[in-house]
Amino acid sequence: MVATKKLLSRYKNKKVFLTGHTGFKGSWLAFWLHQLGANVKGYSLPPERYQRLFEVIESNHEIQSVFGNILHYQRLEKEMTDFQPDFVFHLAAQPLVRLSYEIPANTFEVNVVGTANLLSAVRQLTNPCAVVIITTDKVYDNKEWEYPYRENDQLGGYDPYSASKACAELVVASYRNSFFSPISSGMPIIRVASARAGNVIGGGDWAPDRIVPDCIRALVEKRPISVRNPSSIRPWQHVLEPLSGYLLLGLRLMESPSAGQAWNFGPQPEDHFPVIDLVTKSISIWGEGNFETPPLPNQPHEAQVLKLDISKSIEQLQWHPRWNGSEAIERTIGWYFQFLNGKPAAELMLNDINHFSN
Repeated sequence: MVATKKLLSRYKNKKVFLTGHTGFKGSWLAFWLHQLGANVKGYSLPPERYQRLFEVIESNHEIQSVFGNILHYQRLEKEMTDFQPDFVFHLAAQPLVRLSYEIPANTFEVNVVGTANLLSAVRQLTNPCAVVIITTDKVYDNKEWEYPYRENDQLGGYDPYSASKACAELVVASYRNSFFSPISSGMPIIRVASARAGNVIGGGDWAPDRIVPDCIRALVEKRPISVRNPSSIRPWQHVLEPLSGYLLLGLRLMESPSAGQAWNFGPQPEDHFPVIDLVTKSISIWGEGNFETPPLPNQPHEAQVLKLDISKSIEQLQWHPRWNGSEAIERTIGWYFQFLNGKPAAELMLNDINHFSN
């Protein structure tokens, strides 16, 4: 990964427009950008009760926070054009697979139309800008095989969430080809890329139906952790891993139009492992606890095997994972343990960022 000093020198005093800054990854990214000296403006729905990490960001008055819906185009455009950012990171989304079965139409609207609205607003900028659209590792047509998916593999999506993110990738490609190509005349240089990250873990995530928050809630309440799909294999990585990729990709977009494409950010091959391995490791670090795998009939479909090929990002962006799966789990469970014992979230976040960037 590019040295932190270079990131600091490049993002310092730059204007960064960040959608979805009240979410888990968005809060971490906003906090890190602030540490890098960037001028951050967040645009998101008001935080849900479980989005407690945003309190850390909200208390920092140097980060502009705007509560708005990405489906409200005129408001989004005004906030962006008034700000005239140098970088845009689009994280706002309906991010939960199981919830997408309950609200499929809204999931498609937010994730597809919201992305189109964001890129339409970008078209109104009058200065050069690098735009990174965050999608997911679930955009691929999952064949349930051991083969790790590459950026040029077929897009698809069984569930509404996955399919909506695959559609968002098509929206990104269409806008890039139609409006942000090198032959576009009379426009500032705007370069757009998409980023597909693996399953992220890290301190401060309290979302429902995510395995680490489910583990922490169960461990605190001294009840068995309910594990839905113990044998499902996922590309686990600490939240700082893909965020470092997004930051590096933003810088590369400023340097080269060839970076305007899709990029995978995931772990090394050995860190694609079953859910149950994450659960047992978490219990071991916590020092006590157990789990159960209750029968759950009529559950919505979830992929069993999902792996990412990150060779392109390693070879062309010089990005690579810093922490292996064990260290990512250790730092995540340790974060919650310290937080629940009174250590401030901001201090824990800064410690992780400094350690990661060392």
